[in-house]
Amino acid sequence: MSSSPRFLRIAVVLGLLSAIGPFAIDMYLPALPAIGHQLGTDFGTAQLSLTVFFISIGIGQLLYGPVSDMVGRRPPMFFGMTLFALASVGCALATDIHTLIVLRFVQGLGAAAGMAIPRAVVRDLHTGPDAARLMSLLMLVFSVSPILAPLAGSGVIAAAGWRAVFWAIAVAAVAGLALLAFSLEETRPPSARVESSLGSALRAYGRLLLDAHFLGLVFIGGFAMMGFFIYLSTSSFVMIGHYGLTPTQYSIAFGVNAAAFFGAAQLNGRLSARFGLVPLVRVGVLGASVAISLMLAHYLTGGDSLAVLIGLYFVASAFMGLVIPTTAVLALENHGAIAGTAAALLGTLQMLGGAVGMAVVSLFNDGRPLPMVLGMAAGLYLSLTLTLVTLGVRGRRLPSRPDCLT
Repeated sequence: MSSSPRFLRIAVVLGLLSAIGPFAIDMYLPALPAIGHQLGTDFGTAQLSLTVFFISIGIGQLLYGPVSDMVGRRPPMFFGMTLFALASVGCALATDIHTLIVLRFVQGLGAAAGMAIPRAVVRDLHTGPDAARLMSLLMLVFSVSPILAPLAGSGVIAAAGWRAVFWAIAVAAVAGLALLAFSLEETRPPSARVESSLGSALRAYGRLLLDAHFLGLVFIGGFAMMGFFIYLSTSSFVMIGHYGLTPTQYSIAFGVNAAAFFGAAQLNGRLSARFGLVPLVRVGVLGASVAISLMLAHYLTGGDSLAVLIGLYFVASAFMGLVIPTTAVLALENHGAIAGTAAALLGTLQMLGGAVGMAVVSLFNDGRPLPMVLGMAAGLYLSLTLTLVTLGVRGRRLPSRPDCLT
């Protein structure tokens, strides 16, 4: 089943739809210094246009998840992609940083559909190692964004300025609408929607928020992602401003680390089938924590090497590729009847956690590496602590609850 043409087609379609929102992040990264300069604002305010995007993606998923359980997966995806396209045009036309920030918030509300709903589709179709395999294939396609988008962004900026980035993102959104219309069938049949309503969604959210095992898995992945979000929002200032890389060189460095993450993620299906999902998470979190500890020690002892930053984060990224998709599969495993709601809450909590991490680090961002590295390390240490609490060291773990809407 996992090698069938349909399986691969679904992975490609879901991966591309999921990548449209992150494309609006990654293609935008090389433009941050130029936007700050042209719109006459400082590092922190320029970063705010990125932070609000994460906040709105988080909030939006809370709405799209239950709606997709009630009306099916396709209608809210159409709405979100349309809103995203219109907001992208508005960003391209913005004349001041405050307007840009507001439109980035609206753009994030549209992008939220592509973040929450594809995970629910995976759970509609599969569980266990097959779900891990599909999630990893989805993320392989998704990886086109952090690997190619910064390079594409730097090329577009060099040729036509930062506003052209948003025109390109709007075109990508229109392409996503076409892909959704012609290549993805509905995976939530009417018979599965009978028990779904606003009241059941609220009860489901309440139940999930009381499920310690679900929350533990969400935040194991979420705190690991927080480190990545901090790197994402700060690395352009560090590598371009501090180390003197050109936007193109920065894009290559960023893409190399992203390739480590998504390359390692492709091992998840095979490794989870052989060793189990839980041991995979434990090893991944521990490995990433060791790599980031070595990086932190380097900077705390007075080091300032770009090679150390890129090399050790390459290792940490590879280990996180084992953690983040696997914790998502584990978190949704027992919640098939409310997969959209559970996927939405997962995405919301992780995005908001990342936004908080970015906001805190932005307060201390002076363009040097240490504040960024401290933030990344804090995220992984929290993830490691939760792994020990939620999954234990050798098989003991917090109990989870079965599906229940009441």
